[in-house]
Amino acid sequence: MNVVADNNVGNVYRGLPSPDVTTAEQPYHHGDLRAALLERAAQRLRTGTVADLSLRALARDLGVSHAAPNRHFPDRQAFLAALAGAGWERLDAALSAADPGPGAGLRPRLLALGRAYVRFATDEPALLELMFAGKAAGGSHEGPGLSGPQAVVTDAQARGEVRPGDPGTLATALWAALHGVAALSVSGALPGADVDPLLEQTVDGLLDGLRPR
Repeated sequence: MNVVADNNVGNVYRGLPSPDVTTAEQPYHHGDLRAALLERAAQRLRTGTVADLSLRALARDLGVSHAAPNRHFPDRQAFLAALAGAGWERLDAALSAADPGPGAGLRPRLLALGRAYVRFATDEPALLELMFAGKAAGGSHEGPGLSGPQAVVTDAQARGEVRPGDPGTLATALWAALHGVAALSVSGALPGADVDPLLEQTVDGLLDGLRPR
């Protein structure tokens, strides 16, 4: 008797979804499998490239049928777009977690954001590249942006530490500067010992430009 098949039939009669797996030992359901595929892909990117990613291989890693990922990602582009989106969420969460808060002062906050950004870029270079690939990754994916830099700018404006102006525009300039340091670090253009001094110089330059006149 095919136990999995019989269970699937029973699920249909009970109004439950059939499992995405080929064995009962790995009960991934729709939401769980989607998250597991994205997490496994992020793990693979730490030692490989986007070109190496295969939904069939990821399904094999997770012990599910090669067709199971199709329930969540209709094609490779949709999968890469979702992976990039998950990367943006992780980076935003990392920056928010690193932020010591308004009471710490603007310079320590900017340095904390910068160090967290460099750490993410160093740990996840292939994922970061995919995140910035935008449309090449998923047709219409453009990245949701980051809430951390804008939150810092908005708070600092309210405290009189940053000049008036559109906080989104100022935050984009801040983001661009932090990304530049991270990109130089990942590219190998900077010796590791030079990254933090450069970050401090960058932040001090930003502070000069952001301060009220």
